Amino acid sequence: MAEKTPEEMREAVLAIREKMAAAAREAGRAPAEIQLCAACKTRTAETVAASAALPIDVFGENHVQELCANFDAGAYCGKPSHFIGHLQTNKIKKVLGRASLIQSVGSEHLLTAIEKEAAKAGIVQNVLLEVNIGGGESKSGVSPEALWPLLDAAAAQEHIRVKGLMAIPPVNDDDAQNRRYLAAVHDLFVKAGERGYSNVEMQTLSMGMSGDYENAIREGATLVRIGTAIYGERDYSKK
Repeated sequence: MAEKTPEEMREAVLAIREKMAAAAREAGRAPAEIQLCAACKTRTAETVAASAALPIDVFGENHVQELCANFDAGAYCGKPSHFIGHLQTNKIKKVLGRASLIQSVGSEHLLTAIEKEAAKAGIVQNVLLEVNIGGGESKSGVSPEALWPLLDAAAAQEHIRVKGLMAIPPVNDDDAQNRRYLAAVHDLFVKAGERGYSNVEMQTLSMGMSGDYENAIREGATLVRIGTAIYGERDYSKK
C-alpha cells in the first residue's frame, strides 16, 4: 500500500472518525471526547498540510527534526503539534515552543531535563507520562509500579504540568489481551488522577494506534495516534 492521495486521505479520515464515534458510543461515551492525533512520521510538509484540512485534531511527531521542519513550514495550519517519540535531552530546546504537549516522558532523567530547559525559557511545558504497560525491554516508558515515583517527581516541578498518560501496548493478535493491557493503563490513569496534586490534571489518555484504536476508545482513551491508516505505508527511503 503506497502513500495515499489527498482524496484517499480524506476518505480514510472520515472512515476512522466514523469508527471512533461508533466505539465511543459503544462504551457510553460522547464521540467528541476523543481526539484524533495524526502520527505523521516521515511525511512531507506538503502531505501534512494537505491532511490539516481534514477533521484531525492534532499532529504527532516522532522525530525532532521533522517537528521543527513541519512546524516552521506552517504545515500544521494552526493545529496543535505533539511530540510522541523518544526525546533526547539535548534536543529538548527545539521541542519547547513547538510541541504543545510532550507525550513521551518516561524517566525522571528526562523530566528533570525538561524542567531545566522550560525554566530557562520561562514557560510551563505540558507533558504526559509514558507507561511501559507490557514490560518489553525495547519499549520506552516506566513500569506501572515506577509510575508513582515519576508522578511524585513531576508534581514537584514548577515548569511542568502533567496532563495525563501515554502508552503503547504490545502488538497482540489476541483482542482480549489487547483490551486487558488498555484497561490496565486506564486504571492507572484513574488512580493517578485521584492523587490530588495541584499541577497534575489527568485530562489526556493517549493510547491506541492504527491497529487497536477502537479497543483503546472502548477502554477509555481520550486521544488515539494514527499514522498508517491515514497516510498509507511509510516510505523510509525518503529519510
